[in-house]
Amino acid sequence: MFYYLFHYLREHYNLAGANVFNYISFRSALALITSLIISALFGKKLISMLRRKQVGESVRDLGLHGQKEKEGTPTMGGLIILSAILLPTLLFAKIDNVYVSLMLVTTVWLGTVGFIDDYIKVFKKDKSGLSGKFKIVGQVGIGVIVACTMYFNAHVVVKEKIARAQVVPMVTGQESGETTLPMYAKEETRSLKTTIPFVKDNEFDYSSLVKFMGVHYRKFAWMLFIPIIILIVTFISNGANITDGIDGLATGTSGIIGATIMILAYVSGNTVFADYLNIMYIPNAGELVVYMSAFVGACIGFLWYNSYPAQVFMGDTGSLALGGIIAVSAIAIRKELLLPLLCGVFVIENFSVMIQVGYFKYTKKKYGEGRRIFKMAPLHHHFQKLHVHEAKIVSRFWIVGLFLALLTIVTLKLR
Repeated sequence: MFYYLFHYLREHYNLAGANVFNYISFRSALALITSLIISALFGKKLISMLRRKQVGESVRDLGLHGQKEKEGTPTMGGLIILSAILLPTLLFAKIDNVYVSLMLVTTVWLGTVGFIDDYIKVFKKDKSGLSGKFKIVGQVGIGVIVACTMYFNAHVVVKEKIARAQVVPMVTGQESGETTLPMYAKEETRSLKTTIPFVKDNEFDYSSLVKFMGVHYRKFAWMLFIPIIILIVTFISNGANITDGIDGLATGTSGIIGATIMILAYVSGNTVFADYLNIMYIPNAGELVVYMSAFVGACIGFLWYNSYPAQVFMGDTGSLALGGIIAVSAIAIRKELLLPLLCGVFVIENFSVMIQVGYFKYTKKKYGEGRRIFKMAPLHHHFQKLHVHEAKIVSRFWIVGLFLALLTIVTLKLR
């Protein structure tokens, strides 16, 4: 909104200083600050309102230390996160940017699915909430939208690098020398290339997987690309949902991942940094920095109330949306194949449940009784069963998340 307003004032009234809204860094800073303010102010009021309406969490007795004290803690706090993301984005981002539009749709879509689940749990007094099948349908639905947008939308393009560098003269005072600048094709092209670590040029083309279909194999690439995108969105969204089990764990981990994607979005939309890291230059991807700044601000602001001991839980309203946002933003900047590393905490939590359930069913069928690998799944509950304090578990998971975030960025230079 403000970008268009100040653009109009600059063009028609030559308003001094209005040009500052052209800078992504300036609008990102405003989005971050605004997000923090909204989280702080709206969060306090929402928590008070939820307490008055007795919208509290019904905690299942899992035999975990400190579990009973959480009974009645206000839930549906994900509304704080969604508000702190959406409002700053609408105020400071270019809404007509295809990537920003996609993120807004994702936020509202998955936020709505999560809200319905929380509403059934809280107001209908049904602890099972929304059926798992309907959750999957919601996640697959947004996955289809994202995949089709990335595949068919004419504004989703890249610029191919046509030469490693161009030597140009440089004169600074009395000194002269040479510097190198990246060279990209003049025309933007649609492509199914993405970033992958540990290989030459850090690029992978989904189309290459369907070469066996003949000369016109690229026409059939969507048959593989769309299911992969759906799988990524669903898996990461579920991973965040499962990770949201103890105070501040999902919030802090998501903030770390979001900050990393924000950096990757900035370098992907900048020709100099994209060339230095030898990753694809994606026109207009830099606008995602504004959205991700609001996302990081929302996570930090919500953590003020969600850190141990939590004053509010995000519920599925927040956790489903957080995971989906992370997945879709990575897909938008073509870094989705980095997610197994970057979202390692989510991945481990997800697999701990899958392994536990699978092993239990296998041993029950073979031996007549189910056996377990972990004391409890997901993994953070395993450590709680080992009597590790939840604040320490959260801190250590954050450290792991930070390490994985740094490793993700480093891998872009390993080739």
